[in-house]
Amino acid sequence: MAKKGGKSFFSLSTLLASFFGAAMIAGAFAYFNYKFSEYKFINFKDFAYYEQNNIFQPKKQEYIVVFYSSREKGTMNKLAHLNLNLPILAIDYYNKVRANTKTTTFLRSGTNTSLKFIQRFNIYNSPSLFFIKKVKDSLYKQDSMIRKLDNLDELEERKL
Repeated sequence: MAKKGGKSFFSLSTLLASFFGAAMIAGAFAYFNYKFSEYKFINFKDFAYYEQNNIFQPKKQEYIVVFYSSREKGTMNKLAHLNLNLPILAIDYYNKVRANTKTTTFLRSGTNTSLKFIQRFNIYNSPSLFFIKKVKDSLYKQDSMIRKLDNLDELEERKL
């Protein structure tokens, strides 16, 4: 090593800074890997949802899942008329029957399925939304964090 004025060019502080820089990068990578693995799966063969009288069979590669309450005034109409880039699966907490629209599929289920869904995805607010992406057949993986919406007008403004 070349010495300059009695000190080594490759000092201990440079070594420690390199080590901590690498550790921070590895920590960030591990954290984002952990957060991604935290996302849940939903298999529509195990979760029976109904659209009017038929059992729902997913056909698209991606969906926006909106968990909402039909008891909030105008919510079902807003969801029915949303025009977003992805199809919407609207899951009602109160299981009211509603006809599907071109962009929105209204789903309902039994209490047991609703409870499993709420627990699996840790849903604490209504309306909440997240994205799902097809893995294979009827198995879908959550593709985003769960977002709480203060009102459904935010969806159209953001054009998700």
